[in-house]
Amino acid sequence: MSEFRIHHDVNELLGLLNVRGGDGAEVYIDLLQKNRTPYVTTTVSAHSAKVKMAEHSKTPEDFLRKYDELKSKNVRNLDPLVYLLSKLTEDKETLKFLQQNAKERSEMSANAASSTTTSYSIPATSSKMSMQELEELRKKLGNVTASSNVPQSSEVIRKMLRDRHNKKNPTQPNPVFPNWVYDRPALIGDFVTSPTPVGDPVVAIGTMPLAAQEQALVEDLLYVLIGVDGRDIAAQPVLGRQSRSFIVDPSLDMSIKELVNRILPVASCYSTITRFTEEKSSFEYGQVNHALTAAMRTLMKEYLILVTQLEHLHRQGTLSLQKLWFYIQPTMRTMEILASIATSVDKGECMGGSTLSLLHDRTFNYTGDTQAHELCLYLTKAASVPYFEILEKWIYRGIIKDPYSEFMVEEHELQKEKIQEDYNDKYWDQRYTIVQHRIPSFLQKMADKILNTGKYLNVVRECGRDVTCPDAKEVLYTLKERAYVEQIEKAYYYASKVLLDFLMEEKELVSRLRSIKHYFLMDKGDFFVHFMDLTEEELKKPVDDIIPPRLEALLELALRMSTANTDPFKDDLKIDLMPHDVITQLLRVLAIDTKQEKAIINAEPTEVSLSGLEAFSFDYIVKWPLSLIINRKALTRYQMLFRHMFYCKHVERLLCNVWISNKAAKQYSLHSAKWFAAAFALRQRMLNFVQNIQYYMMFEVMEPTWHIMENNLKSASNIDDVLCHHTSFLDNCLKDCMLTNPELLRIFSKLMSVCVMFTNCMQRFTHSMRIDSEMKRLTFGNSASTERTEEAEKKRLASKFLAEHVDALQSDSGFEATISKFDSNFSTLLLELLDKLSIYSTNDCEHSMINIIYRLDFNGFYTERLEKMAIERSQKTAA
Repeated sequence: MSEFRIHHDVNELLGLLNVRGGDGAEVYIDLLQKNRTPYVTTTVSAHSAKVKMAEHSKTPEDFLRKYDELKSKNVRNLDPLVYLLSKLTEDKETLKFLQQNAKERSEMSANAASSTTTSYSIPATSSKMSMQELEELRKKLGNVTASSNVPQSSEVIRKMLRDRHNKKNPTQPNPVFPNWVYDRPALIGDFVTSPTPVGDPVVAIGTMPLAAQEQALVEDLLYVLIGVDGRDIAAQPVLGRQSRSFIVDPSLDMSIKELVNRILPVASCYSTITRFTEEKSSFEYGQVNHALTAAMRTLMKEYLILVTQLEHLHRQGTLSLQKLWFYIQPTMRTMEILASIATSVDKGECMGGSTLSLLHDRTFNYTGDTQAHELCLYLTKAASVPYFEILEKWIYRGIIKDPYSEFMVEEHELQKEKIQEDYNDKYWDQRYTIVQHRIPSFLQKMADKILNTGKYLNVVRECGRDVTCPDAKEVLYTLKERAYVEQIEKAYYYASKVLLDFLMEEKELVSRLRSIKHYFLMDKGDFFVHFMDLTEEELKKPVDDIIPPRLEALLELALRMSTANTDPFKDDLKIDLMPHDVITQLLRVLAIDTKQEKAIINAEPTEVSLSGLEAFSFDYIVKWPLSLIINRKALTRYQMLFRHMFYCKHVERLLCNVWISNKAAKQYSLHSAKWFAAAFALRQRMLNFVQNIQYYMMFEVMEPTWHIMENNLKSASNIDDVLCHHTSFLDNCLKDCMLTNPELLRIFSKLMSVCVMFTNCMQRFTHSMRIDSEMKRLTFGNSASTERTEEAEKKRLASKFLAEHVDALQSDSGFEATISKFDSNFSTLLLELLDKLSIYSTNDCEHSMINIIYRLDFNGFYTERLEKMAIERSQKTAA
């Protein structure tokens, strides 16, 4: 049982028991993993667990009977489940909870029953029924139910299987036998039960001489052995899946009757086998069962030949009852095994892989019994032929031809064109899936390789190339698993190489990834700077006012006028204006297939007006089959990284523009040296922070991680390794860029917001100073200039501007206080960020984040302040 299966089974079981998962579930998961073996559990551990459960049960016989019934049905994971339950019985706390839960449920059911019995209660005046009458009533009801419902069960199952197939394959419905096949039971070869009583009341067999009794019983037995009632032996109707029973004339001599009763089990087995072969030969039960019944029919022919030979001896008058018993004994064991297999397949409703699992297990169980072992091996080889034919087409050509849904790999109809519209790579993950109960036990270890082999070939086939494994050989069942394991491994390595070479060489996967890196990870610096220069004014507008074709034209211009022009895939780069900001997109990426994402998607859109800078992102056109690797989920993560760095670049440009404005504004203010120095220092600290963050993300996170991924891709042996390396690269980039930690992301977003508000304030104040200086020049300048209309108009406009922005024009002391407030907010948030980074950097998984601490605090300036903050916190805590 795989680790994933253990987690699933334990949590499902605890959920059914209404027990909370979490730490409790992990305890039992660890117990199962420590006690498991390659064969799920050992026989000893399963037996001891079964005994322990029986001891704790109020009705041990019923528990053991149910266990044996499930075991006969070849139920998967039965022993691990019993082992888990036995461990639960040792947990007193869990037992106490379960008992309380059971008590509450019983009280609820009792309350519900009391509320409904008022209208259906038995009158109090009714007389009590005796135990004997009650038992008779139960028998009658049981007989009625069995006679009315059970005979129809096979037809119900057959109809259910037929409907399921027809629903899945409406164009190719299952063929159906004509009605007369089912309406004429005499054609089946089994007993046709008659209401006529056993024995002739005129001449009772018990009144005849012993020799006559023996000859009459021999003749009756020859009839009964081929499914026909005798004169003194009659078959009873079969109830459900029970074995056939017989009634022998009670007047028969006891010695003869004893011999007859020894031989009758053979007739019972014959009846079971005949009914099984007739029922499972229907189209709905699949090719494996068809092959199994065909092999059984072959063996039954040998049995009928034996009965014919015995009949010949009887006609010659040389067959006595003792001889019949002697000749029939070697066949008894064969018939018992065949009937046992038929009963187990019937009870377990086995088809396809589950039938083969049952036969394989029986073959191994009979290792010490040569005759039974060879018989089961013959049946398993015969039944596995159609299954292995489906397997060969899948692993050699990537084609599934499974008309009866028996194969371990199931195909789901999905359109590969929609892979760009979905976050998850559903085509790769869900187009072909493993169905656990269809996996033969002898192929359990190779199930994943079988699935991937066909998937690899199927991808290449859907690209228009016909592929066939050059090492294709017939796969045959054998007890030496290595024989077909080698064949599957050869096919797997071939399929892996074909698809990998196809993607790497013909579809140029690495070149595509490098192209994406140029734009989403800002590998082409000159292109990005040129693009921002061209689109800066356009992106400042609200997103609803932006004309996308204009942005596309500017993107085309930036591509043609930079080094990105050498990229052969540059035309696949597109503009995408997102409907949500970067934080919301991050939540959508991190919460895929969870309740959180559904809440985000289903929530009513808020009326928040985004600017072009907040909504801007790149998109990339990826066609099949490269979309298996560069799927929508991967592109969304690339977008997340790009938008994160794009916003950092935007803030850096704003801070650089402030520096230019400060240089120009210095000449307008004669008394601003103090506040100007403070603003300059704060701007420099902000710029240092933003630039170091960018350098850390680009050159200490993305670039080294990219080189690791590229080296891993060179050594990848299959497409799943490529998917794993690519996903790992994106996950590591998102994690080390602080995009997967909500706490760090919150602090970082606040820091960037403080930087943006600071730049806006500085730009407004610089502009106000310029207007103020211009007004003074107009007011106190040459008197002749005041008479000119143009200068007077400027004066009027300047006065109007000052009236509208009176809040922005403050005294030097007022602005100094504003700068001081920005400084305090920025320093507090930066110290908080460094504090959190120092905590996360102690974790081995977050070791790369320590580099950003050294960059932001290279001279220990912030370390001293952090130590002071720690001392102050400890003093407050002590107080």
